[in-house]
Formats: sequence, C-alpha cells, structure tokens
Amino acid sequence: MKMNTKYLKLFIFLFLLNSITLILYFSSHPHLFHHRPTTPTTTTHHQSTISDHTHLPSPPNSNKPWPILPSYLPWSLNPNTHFRSCESYFGNGFTRRIDLLKPVQTGGWFRCFYSETLRSSVCEGGGLRMHPEKVKMSMGGEVLESVIGRSEDEELPEFEDGAFDLVGQKRGVERVASEGFLNEFVPRGAVERHTMRDLIGSMRFVGADEFHCSEWVEEPTLLITRFEYANLFHTITDWYSAYVSSRVTGLPNRPQIVFVDGHCMTQLEETWKAVFSGLRYAKNFSGPVCFRHAILSPLGYETAMFRGLSETVDCDGASAHDLWQKPDDKKTARISEFGEMIRAAFSLPLHQQHHSSKSGSRNHNVLFVRREDYLAHPRHAGKVQSRLSNEQEVFDALKSWSTGHTECKINLINGLFAHMSMKEQVRAIQDASVIVGAHGAGLTHIVSATPDTEILEIVSSEYRRPHFELISKWKGLNYHPIYLGGSHASPSVVIAKLRDILKNIGC
Repeated sequence: MKMNTKYLKLFIFLFLLNSITLILYFSSHPHLFHHRPTTPTTTTHHQSTISDHTHLPSPPNSNKPWPILPSYLPWSLNPNTHFRSCESYFGNGFTRRIDLLKPVQTGGWFRCFYSETLRSSVCEGGGLRMHPEKVKMSMGGEVLESVIGRSEDEELPEFEDGAFDLVGQKRGVERVASEGFLNEFVPRGAVERHTMRDLIGSMRFVGADEFHCSEWVEEPTLLITRFEYANLFHTITDWYSAYVSSRVTGLPNRPQIVFVDGHCMTQLEETWKAVFSGLRYAKNFSGPVCFRHAILSPLGYETAMFRGLSETVDCDGASAHDLWQKPDDKKTARISEFGEMIRAAFSLPLHQQHHSSKSGSRNHNVLFVRREDYLAHPRHAGKVQSRLSNEQEVFDALKSWSTGHTECKINLINGLFAHMSMKEQVRAIQDASVIVGAHGAGLTHIVSATPDTEILEIVSSEYRRPHFELISKWKGLNYHPIYLGGSHASPSVVIAKLRDILKNIGC
C-alpha cells in the first residue's frame, strides 16, 4: 500500500510538471495558433504559396508524445538563471531572446535564444523555405559500402545565398541576419566550419507572392548538421543538443528531424529514429520545401558534454526531487533526464533498480564494454585503435574469476557493441550493476545507466581524458579509474578493483 501511494504521488508530481511546461509553451508561442493548414503532417502541393495556408485551423499533431521521466524538471526561459550555473551549462540558460522577424500577417517569423554560458543559440522560425539544390553536398543516407572513399568535404553542406529564405520582407533589408548578429549570437568560436551559422547567413527575405513551395512540413522539425556522426560520444552530444533545443523551444511533442548533411547511414540512426518522431535527409526533398516551424539545433561541440573537456563544468549529479525541493547551482539532473529519455524511447523500464543483497538477491551483471574492429564511415579502414592492448586477456581472467565467485552470482556480459543493435546496447547498460571498459566512445552509453551503477574505467597513459569521469560526476555515479603506465593492464589488478567495488554494493 505504501509503495502504491509513493508511485501515485510521483505520477501526480510529474503530471503537474508536464502541465506547467505546456502552459509555458503555449503562452510563449502565440504565433502557433495562427496560419496553420488542415493538410496532413507532410503534404505536397503544386506551387503552393504561404497565402494558401493562412487563417486555416491547426492540424492534429502526429508527432510522438514526450514520455513521463522520473528526472524531469520544467524547462523555462528564466532570466534569473545564474551565469555558469549547472542549469545554464546543461541547457536551461538560453535566456536572451532576439527577434529577427516577429510574426507577421504573411506567416513568417524568426528568433534566437542565446546562452551567455555556452556562447551559442537555439533558433527557430516559421514560414521558412529550404532550396535543396542550393545546398552543395552529397545526397546522404546511402548504404556505407556504396560510398567508400568519399571525402568529408563532400558530405558537409555549403550554402549558397538564398539556400534558405523567410517570408516577410523587411523594407530595404535582404539578409535575415547581419554579420554583426552572427558574430554576437552564433559565434564561430573554435569551429572552422560552423554550419548553423552558415545556414542562417544564407537566409534571405522574400515576399509572400514569391513564396512557392513544392512541399510543406507542418510538424515542428529540427534541422541538424552532424560532424563526427559515426562516433558515439560526438553523436550523443548531437542527441543532447537536439533534446535541449526541443525543450528550450517548448515543443509539446517530439519533433521531426531533417539532416542537413550528406553523411551515409550508420547504426546510430536507430536512436535518432527512436528518440524523435521521424527522420529525413535534406536532399530527400525534390524541390523547395517549406517548414511551418523549424528549429535550428546548436552543434554538439557547443554542449557542456563537449565543453567540459576544455573548461571546468563543476557540477554534481542530483535527483530531480531534491533539486525541486532545494535548487542548487552546483548540481544537475539534466544528464539523468536525458538518459531516461533514451531508455524511454526504446520502451525500457525507467524505475529499474539493480539487485542487491539488501533486497535478498545476490545477482549482479558486470558489463565489459569491448572495442572491436568494424567499418565506421567511408574514410575508415575498419580497424579500431586499441586502448587496452591485452583486452582479451583481461576479459578471460574476469570470466574465470566470476565463475568461481562465491559471495554472489556474477554474470560477466561480453559487450561487443559494434555487433549489437542500439536498443540492445542501451538495455545492457541499464541492466549492469558495474560497467567496465577501456577509454572509448562506447562508454558514453553511461548517460543511460541507472542511478546506482558503478563505473570502472581502464585508462591507458595515451588516453587520459576526462570524458567518462565527467559524465559519471554529472550523473552522480561512482567512478573508479585504473591508470596504466602504458596500454597493458594487469588482470589481477582489475580483478582486485572489481572485487572491492562489488563488496561495497553488498556482494
């Protein structure tokens, strides 16, 4: 009875939080009540114009709903969010709003929300048109084996003037964004080829009489350019940026995705499709395509997950319940919220706790995340660089030790991620009491680990980088490193460290 009451209170709490978010969304997006057609989600029209779609009621929203997440806290544009607080770093600091075009009778509008902390913007607009033929890049979405040897320059977009345009001509003004605006709110920073900046820089104003569309996309849509799209760490920064953009702009449902790049298909698209509502490539469109509501997601390089590698992001993971009761600038629940979003997208349970001796069970999954050869992208030789030269020896030693462990049952899981679906990878992370692995992108999956998971990273002297120590800290997970003098690990040292970890969790 007490347990049922606890879950009922939790459900009511989460329901109220989501209700508050919806109220904030519609109060800050009054333009979304106007200029919507009665056509399906994505409808093809022969040379239709913006005026054809004025004053018609809004269509039903067919995008996937947001799941109820235990770690969810409301996202709001609170101008009092402290500079360099954890909320500001992890996405709730896009508080400076700049309107380049306010909603007009013709239906066009465009604005950005700037974060002083991250030095980047989330931008959104309506009555926005893309001309695919003016975006120079490969088609994208091909089977990897069919484009072996293709250069990265061919896959990244180059925007001609007018590649994107916006209905609602300002008198005497052609460009939507000046160079001064771009320098201030979409700074190039350390990114040599800043595709979001270049996309906005290509945007021009057009009159309603010139706004012809071969296709309308009615549902909110994220326009995303990926760089290191085949690397899990960098892709997770893109997932996180897309998730933050969706929340900052208050989308009531999960958006569609359009990749404005020419990269081929990868295994990682499985998660893009699971987390969001649909996926297309810019070059899939055969003519000028118009978006009723487009959101431009910042580069993954501009998230705290990447910035934390070069600047101090001093935040500790905490529960959403604790932060709701007592906000703390030095704590965050956002990475836990994001990890729950990924698990929910794959329909995996969100309230799962690992077995412990306290609950009467003596079973523990120890997941060993392996590095193995696979073909990652067109310029890849199919060989991965070893971070642990005797990985197989360490795994075999752990296997032998685990079978003879008498204090409790240890299930050693062989995490050959390159040959597992993304859902299987996330499920293995979720089910693990302890996650072991050498430094490598596969460990980035710990964003989806449950709150009581222990992390054991084997760190070679050549790859002493803080990626996974930071993610563990931001999630509030216990992190245990083994620092090597080179790339060879003593199996007995790894076993001793693992034994201590298991002893501390009651095994």
